[in-house]
Amino acid sequence: MAPVFAQPTAVATAALPARPADALSPAFHKQRRELLRQALPPGAVAVLFAAPVRNRANDVDYIYHQNPDFYYLTGYQEPDAVLVLFKEPQTLNGQPGITEALFVQPRDARREQWNGRRLGTEGARQQLGLQFAADNQEFAKTSIRWADFSQVLLLDLPADVRDDSSDPADLHDLLDTFRRQAAVPAGFDPRQEALHQAMQQQGVGSADRTRQMLENRIRQRPSVAQDAYVQGYLKASTDAERQQALAARPVLRFNTATLSSALNELRAMKTAEEIALLRRAVRISAAGQREVMKATHAGLGERELQGIHEFVYRKYDAEFEGYPSIVGAGANGCILHYITNDKPLVGNELVLMDCGAEYRGYSADVTRTITPSGKFSPAQRQIYELVLAAQEAGFAASQPGANFQAPDQAARKVVTEGLLKLGIINQAEEARRYFPHGTSHYLGLDVHDRGNYGPLAAGNVITVEPGIYIPAGSPCDQKWWNIGVRIEDDLLITPTGYENLSREAPRTVADIEALMAQPSALDTFRLPEL
Repeated sequence: MAPVFAQPTAVATAALPARPADALSPAFHKQRRELLRQALPPGAVAVLFAAPVRNRANDVDYIYHQNPDFYYLTGYQEPDAVLVLFKEPQTLNGQPGITEALFVQPRDARREQWNGRRLGTEGARQQLGLQFAADNQEFAKTSIRWADFSQVLLLDLPADVRDDSSDPADLHDLLDTFRRQAAVPAGFDPRQEALHQAMQQQGVGSADRTRQMLENRIRQRPSVAQDAYVQGYLKASTDAERQQALAARPVLRFNTATLSSALNELRAMKTAEEIALLRRAVRISAAGQREVMKATHAGLGERELQGIHEFVYRKYDAEFEGYPSIVGAGANGCILHYITNDKPLVGNELVLMDCGAEYRGYSADVTRTITPSGKFSPAQRQIYELVLAAQEAGFAASQPGANFQAPDQAARKVVTEGLLKLGIINQAEEARRYFPHGTSHYLGLDVHDRGNYGPLAAGNVITVEPGIYIPAGSPCDQKWWNIGVRIEDDLLITPTGYENLSREAPRTVADIEALMAQPSALDTFRLPEL
């Protein structure tokens, strides 16, 4: 790494950064912006900021990862940028008919020599197809008449943003400019509108649950009790009064719920372009699972198995992992989000591997559980096949029109009945001890992607991931202790059912054991002793 105190030499501005041939097209992003704009209420403006740069230590930053919403709408992958969408066309800097404006980092030969090429305004117009693009320094000078808009819609504003004193328009400055010029109230709390929306979604029919939710929020944040809308609901004593109270929801000029809800609707439905990238990410992840199955033996450590997964991802041109890889052997497999992966030898305990490649921004999420010996013990096999049966039930329930919770309900029924039959639990209510999570979430630009969590529909991509985790000390026969099994696949909901995108990763005991008996390309790979 070059020393930061070296003095860079000015160089001629380099060519624009190249975009991968299979990246989302400018037309995709343009269509997404237009669909979002159409969903805005009359007289509204929407404002979205790029993700902040995050510092790892001292003068070393984490690799930059764009805010997925910002990328979805623009394709822009650099920091210090802001996107503004107008419901009705505006005149900006004398240019009429503007419905979208993107403010980006300017080209800078010195900075590009050190940190990489930038698109700049011309690149934003040429490569991304933005109608109006300007340097981020122009954001403070552009004639956006914030006071004229009936609603200013935004997402949660980035917090804990560093101020680079050498950059007059970094994210810190862009946020400060927006707050001042748009007159964002000092006490603005995005959680207020989200709470109002949650109250309306639950409605009168869930009066007890809504009241309990509000009482919990008040305990967490006493200021909630001063909200007039909350007060009106809590004072109501009949369904008619509660209906009247809910109907009196105030329209907040600044809110995050409206924009978030619109993005949930859009991002839940994947286009053909998105499905192609998701399919690639999932297939790469399945290839990683296959190679690890062939390479695994008792003498390897968790970190080594993680490395094989991620090496395969890079070989297939996946840029990142969609989330920190989970490789847990034995007791570690019973920790749901175990990411330390530092057990030096996996031995012959079950190894749970929840890993997913990120390809062109889209994340897979595939879990397999294997035994380094290549043969499941009777106890391991019983738990594994129970989880597999639960997953098959979840698959069968993954139909267009079904409730989003249908896969979870179907899988949970199988797990509960199976645990009772095996004598691991005595009461159905005890099953959650060993199966504490849901089976499904949306998948896309985020591993836990945006979505409306309404009925399943063609174009949704979801996970189905039942699991059973029995840590040592559990109130059951010790033969089950430290068995942790999760099987997770990524399903595309189709007009007639579903397609298992991760089917290339073996799932059955027979198929896993057969693949693990095959030679691995890494069998003869040896590094010198250090």
